[in-house]
Amino acid sequence: MQGGRSLSIGPFSFCLNPFIVWRCLPISSMEHQINEEIRDKEVRLISDDGQQLGIVPIQQAQEAAVEKGMDLVKIAPQAKPPVCKIMDYGKFRFEQAKREKEARKNQRVVEIKEIRLTPNIDVGDLNTKVKNACRFLKDGDKVKVSVRFRGREVTHASLGQDLLHRFAELCADCSTVEKQPKLEGRQMLMFLAPAKDK
Repeated sequence: MQGGRSLSIGPFSFCLNPFIVWRCLPISSMEHQINEEIRDKEVRLISDDGQQLGIVPIQQAQEAAVEKGMDLVKIAPQAKPPVCKIMDYGKFRFEQAKREKEARKNQRVVEIKEIRLTPNIDVGDLNTKVKNACRFLKDGDKVKVSVRFRGREVTHASLGQDLLHRFAELCADCSTVEKQPKLEGRQMLMFLAPAKDK
């Protein structure tokens, strides 16, 4: 370690230099600096109704916020000088948390469900697999359809390709073919995605 010897004990290492001082920033600085936390000499001030009030000393900006009974919040720390806005910080945080919660609620993780077929599948079994695939697709998931070849069946890969094309036709009302049938080793794969207009 630069600047002093280090001592290692298991997964931990300790600096033996007494002159190295570790500084911790306050937690609030990880998000927004507000009121007295703002240390800049002057800032570009924006009022609570969005008006530009120009570049003012920090003390004047803090006084303006106190007069309105609001907080002074640094919203653009990288700007020269930093941009601060007068606002109700509690209300701002509440609305921000509400927006994030709504965004998480509307987000959906798309899963890939797999349907396995054999080249000599029976009609009844095929219809059952089609129903399952349509159910997955209507739920918004993608479907990977695979045909596994055993032994010499791989020499008749065209049978698997025809089966996958037939499967795609049966699912046509609820899906679109995202990836055409392709032979990979001893199995042929095809990917279906939910139909755009559904």
